[in-house]
Amino acid sequence: MDFSLLKGRFTKGDVRQMNPLVLAFIGDAVYEVFVRTYLADKNRDMSVHKLHIKAIGFVKAHAQSEFIKKLEEELTEEEIYFFKRGRNSKSGTIPKNANVQEYKFATGFETLIGYLYITEQVDRLNYLLEMIIELSINGGNINGS
Repeated sequence: MDFSLLKGRFTKGDVRQMNPLVLAFIGDAVYEVFVRTYLADKNRDMSVHKLHIKAIGFVKAHAQSEFIKKLEEELTEEEIYFFKRGRNSKSGTIPKNANVQEYKFATGFETLIGYLYITEQVDRLNYLLEMIIELSINGGNINGS
């Protein structure tokens, strides 16, 4: 997604000053759009209800928590910094369908996605999203191993 109105609006310095929950708010939306678009592309004749059920498998806190745990070794120092900021932030809400640890890891995951998106690191964002697809196809293993 490229919104030219927002291009160049945030420097890395600006983003470091942002509340990590704002980055998670953005990351949640970016990730949701990616997942929905990916699923619609791969399942063009599937009903919306079935697409929604498949999307839940990607976007629920448990799944996001598992994805980020498997991707942690792939992350740069800067990416780990933003993941940890999100993971350690106090959200003020209690998760309904996840335990607290999964919820915190999912928040860190969304913060990382938001950080990459808002700083226009599209290649890196695409790389990590492709890794998530690979993990989902290979039952949670990177490169099928």
